[in-house]
Amino acid sequence: MDSLKEVLAANDYPGRGVLWCTTGDGTVRGAYFLTGRSPASQARTLRSTPQGELIVAASDVREHDHLRHYVAARRSPRWLVFGNGEQVSTVADRLDAGQAPLLALDGLDYEPDPPIFTPRLTVVADGDGRAWFGAARRSAGDRAATNRLTLHVSELPPGEGVLMTTYHSDGQGIATGAPFTEIHTTAENSDTLLDELWSALPPRLRIAAAVFTPGDLADADIRQASRLSGSAAAHH
Repeated sequence: MDSLKEVLAANDYPGRGVLWCTTGDGTVRGAYFLTGRSPASQARTLRSTPQGELIVAASDVREHDHLRHYVAARRSPRWLVFGNGEQVSTVADRLDAGQAPLLALDGLDYEPDPPIFTPRLTVVADGDGRAWFGAARRSAGDRAATNRLTLHVSELPPGEGVLMTTYHSDGQGIATGAPFTEIHTTAENSDTLLDELWSALPPRLRIAAAVFTPGDLADADIRQASRLSGSAAAHH
C-alpha cells in the first residue's frame, strides 16, 4: 500500500479528490481537495457557511457555474456527505428523506464536460466510522451510459484510508482517475493530515483542501492557496 503522498506525487493533475481515513489518534476523518489548471478553476474558494456547509464558490464576482460552484460537504444529525459537485446536495436530500446510502448514491451521472467527462465523486459517512463511496464515471469506450461504482468502507485501522480523484496525469495526457486507491497515512491528527495532503498536491495547481470529522463539519480545517503570493492561508 503506497502512502498518500506517494500516490498524489505520482499524479501530475489529480483534479478534485475525496479521502476517508483514520489518523494515528484513532479518529476517522474525511478530506476534500481541489486543484485546477485554468484561471477560472483557480478563481475559487472553499469556505464554511453559517449553515455549517462547505461550499466551493467563485473568489471574484462572476456568474454561477454549476460545474465549478457547489456545496462540497453537508451534514445532518446522522449523515455527512461530501464530494465534487452539485450531487452532494442531491444525495444529502435523499438521505434526509430516509433513503439508504446505496439508494441515495444511485442514478448519478458524470459531468457533461467533454472531452474528459469528469467523474462525480461522492462520499456518505455515518457516525460509526463507515463510509459509502459513489463514483459516476463515463466508459472508456464509446458507450455514453454511466458506469456507477459504489464502495463500502468500514473499520479502517489507524494509518489507512481510501482515496478517489477525478483525474490522473503522467504530465502528458489526462485521463479519468482510478476507481479508488487504498493509501497509508502517517498523519496523527487533523492538522498533520492537512499538511500531508497539501504538501502532496502540485503547488502550481493547488486551490484548496479541507479536513473534517463527521460530526464537526463546522470546525473543518481549511487551507486555501493565495494566487497572489503563492502561499496558503489556513483557517477554521
